[in-house]
Amino acid sequence: MACVWHMTSLPNVALLYQRSVMGMYDHTAFQVSDMDTAIAFYVDKLGFAFNFRATNADEGEEYALLTLGDVRLELIQDLTLADYLKPDIKPPYCPHLAIETGDMEGIVARLKQNGVPIIRGPLQIEDEETWVYFADPDHNVLEYIQWFRKK
Repeated sequence: MACVWHMTSLPNVALLYQRSVMGMYDHTAFQVSDMDTAIAFYVDKLGFAFNFRATNADEGEEYALLTLGDVRLELIQDLTLADYLKPDIKPPYCPHLAIETGDMEGIVARLKQNGVPIIRGPLQIEDEETWVYFADPDHNVLEYIQWFRKK
């Protein structure tokens, strides 16, 4: 008896190929000056979950991985630097990590309540989106964005 395959029963070969060749987004990394301070900021003030922390002696780095939903953030501290020079915060606030929210009003209230410095916003494009820029203690810029009509 012949085996009959329907297209719906086969894996999407193009998608599997694309993922194996092109890859998928994994994480964003921010340099920090003090790992304890950075972890406390992201966990206590922004609600990230702490996954792990380790040291790479060969590279002279300490690193930690935090998550917030599907967002994966790696924090890296260069242990070979005596002083870390924080980057300037200036428009257009790039690079930055953008995190989608469904409640901009609630997020802004939480940022203010937790003493997180808001750089700019909330800003809005009518019927499309609203967003706010803020920074961590090392001047790494983040953005919360709420889409009304995602493009």
